[in-house]
Amino acid sequence: MKKLLPVIAFFFISLALTAQEEKVDLEMVKKIRQEGLKNSKVMDIAFNLTDVSGPRLQGSPGFTRAANYSKRKLDEWGLNQARLEPWGEFGKGWELQKSYLAMTAPYYRPLLAYPKTWTAGTKGKLKTAEILLIEETDTLGLENYKGKLKDKIILLYKSDRITPSFKADATRYTDEELEKMANDAPASANRSQPDTAFRSMMAAMRRSTLLSTKTKDMAKKEGALALLSMSTRGKDGTLFVQGGGPYKATDPENLLDIMLSAEDYLSLCRLAKAGIPVQLEIDVKTKFYTQDLQGYNVLAEIPGTDPKLKEEVVMLGAHLDSWHSATGATDNAAGSAVMLEAVRILKTLGVQPRRTIRIALWSAEEQGLHGSRNYVKNHLTDPNTKKSNAEGDNVAAYFNVDNGTGKIRGIYLQGNDACRPIFSKWLEPFHDLGAKTVTIRNTGGTDHLAFTGVGIPGFQFIQDEIEYSTRTHHTNMDTYDHLQPEDLKQAATIVASFVYNAAMRDEKLPRKK
Repeated sequence: MKKLLPVIAFFFISLALTAQEEKVDLEMVKKIRQEGLKNSKVMDIAFNLTDVSGPRLQGSPGFTRAANYSKRKLDEWGLNQARLEPWGEFGKGWELQKSYLAMTAPYYRPLLAYPKTWTAGTKGKLKTAEILLIEETDTLGLENYKGKLKDKIILLYKSDRITPSFKADATRYTDEELEKMANDAPASANRSQPDTAFRSMMAAMRRSTLLSTKTKDMAKKEGALALLSMSTRGKDGTLFVQGGGPYKATDPENLLDIMLSAEDYLSLCRLAKAGIPVQLEIDVKTKFYTQDLQGYNVLAEIPGTDPKLKEEVVMLGAHLDSWHSATGATDNAAGSAVMLEAVRILKTLGVQPRRTIRIALWSAEEQGLHGSRNYVKNHLTDPNTKKSNAEGDNVAAYFNVDNGTGKIRGIYLQGNDACRPIFSKWLEPFHDLGAKTVTIRNTGGTDHLAFTGVGIPGFQFIQDEIEYSTRTHHTNMDTYDHLQPEDLKQAATIVASFVYNAAMRDEKLPRKK
């Protein structure tokens, strides 16, 4: 312990000196605040990415509209080399062009339903079909239904109960929660706790998924018309809708798989189980796009001006693609609008960054971070070591936004504690806007992981959740109306300041050892 004391003392002295020496151009931060909070264009950008462009599923016309709009704005604001850059083959695009589903017997009732992506339709024809209820809990029981599925709409029996929630859908971090995050020890960045309930839930989901997959395979072989699925995470008309099968160029069309609201699905189950014949009308038109199978990211730069530092790059990014049952407002037009607004602020102020600033709007994040991972693979990775190459070593930092519409409350260090005093200093001018927390924690699930995976400092901001997990993430409710204008203005202002600070400091941000 005596040997460790000098080391520990040196560590904390170094942190104090770093915080003391970190320079922040407060005059420029003041200008960024003025432009970002008083003259914001973030909601106009968000409107064009959502209502105007529509759903932005990878490879769909909606994604192309949003990507071209973003490129035009980057050109208009004076960024350099605004472009749609291909990163490799993704697969088929897909678009929902018509969707109608209703119960016609024992009486008429429209049903709240959305087809899953990359599924076939009904070939442009209105069809009437009976429901076939399958009451099995394992795949062996499916043998009892062989030969009975042709021209039927398949319904897997569920007896779930919808229970009321006594918590608000929308939440913000409390001071206590933020303080706990800030006080986490470094070891907590990689700490995971066993969760028996979570493991049991995941095991049940795997069994359910296997049964659904086997049922779908059998239904397709026998010529069933469609399979119905239940949105288990949502209620009160909120449907969590995602993919319906593979999308590679050589993959066949998937069976029409339609997600129903929990309330409608359970009602059909009760009727069918009671022996009451249930008949549905269905008319679904989908279109596959196969002429261009490439994926594209949107990129542009503000060139660096320092002769010694201009080859180094500070990156900011967010994913532009979305799912299809709404217009992907909080996931992630919000993040894309924030990043576009951040570079607009900087260009409007005529900044002359020492390092190059590069914005990237990623594609195919929803299918596995494909846009960002392939960018990092194509440009920044040594294929032998799987670590950053020379170009990757020149990336000073990457900043990401992808946690909904909530304002920024701070930043995740991703285990990189050497950045703590730097970011703490950068956040000081924004304490009055609620942003002051720096936590050692990791956060995952989005595009900064592509950068941290090869050793490049990549960061995601802490954001208030608002309704993200309860109401908007991957749902039919993810629309412009659920965006919070003041929160997005605040977020874009802070991002612009962070990017500017990173582009101007003498050294690149320290890398995690």
